[in-house]
Amino acid sequence: MIIAGAAVQGTAHLAAAQGCQDAFKAVDLGGAAVLAVSDGAGSRDRSALGAHLAVDAACRLLARDVPDGAAAPERWTRWIAGRGRRVVGEYLRAVSGVLGAGSGPAEPGPGDPGAARAGPADPGALAATLTAAVVAPPWVAFVSLGDGFGTLLTRDDRSHLVLPPPAGPAAFLSSPAAGLRIRTFAVWEPELGGVAVVTDGLAALALDHPSGRGLPPAAGPLPAGRFFAGVAAALRASGGDAGPLRRLLSGPEAARTGDDLTLLCALVEGR
Repeated sequence: MIIAGAAVQGTAHLAAAQGCQDAFKAVDLGGAAVLAVSDGAGSRDRSALGAHLAVDAACRLLARDVPDGAAAPERWTRWIAGRGRRVVGEYLRAVSGVLGAGSGPAEPGPGDPGAARAGPADPGALAATLTAAVVAPPWVAFVSLGDGFGTLLTRDDRSHLVLPPPAGPAAFLSSPAAGLRIRTFAVWEPELGGVAVVTDGLAALALDHPSGRGLPPAAGPLPAGRFFAGVAAALRASGGDAGPLRRLLSGPEAARTGDDLTLLCALVEGR
């Protein structure tokens, strides 16, 4: 697989002398890969640290015991559901290590014996979202909490928004009942060409409004096909060098969002 990502400080954060509050991390497992991006809460001073803790926690858990690509759908569904709930506990444990042990239990998901038993005094101090994917062709499994989104590319470079941004307010890994609110699911795609996980700062560039395609607003956002096909073509041409991604996220089109911009991709080779 070709795995590449980039995070660029948003122009609004630059003007306000704020650092980039996004983070990303990937784990190459040979025939599979784990991708994770996170957006720290802008109102928190240490949110960038929270974002890094989130992607670390996700990659640690999601890289373990990944089912085989030939495993049954029920196996994939159960595995990613269990891992998703555990990510919340793993994140809270990491935050507790940074802030010091506190009072109050972390709220586990139903039937999740591996969730944290105690959380930090103020986990919201490092509040962060999470969008993660395990890519094991022909399967892709997602874990998401917050306002990020995920897109699949098929071998003919068509893009499919399989993990859209949520319609309601964004939740964080430190939010009450986060283990109950986290989204997990698995997708089987025999023509899988690639996967991209994206933070919400790129929505204006990577998503199209349905009206642009003659569809009613209820159809929801659609992936900008030329954007994702262009990213895939540039990364294949560069052999996975992240330079084209950084240039894209630093360009004038991306700058108009003002927010931090993060994109992480895994492209299946041998198309």
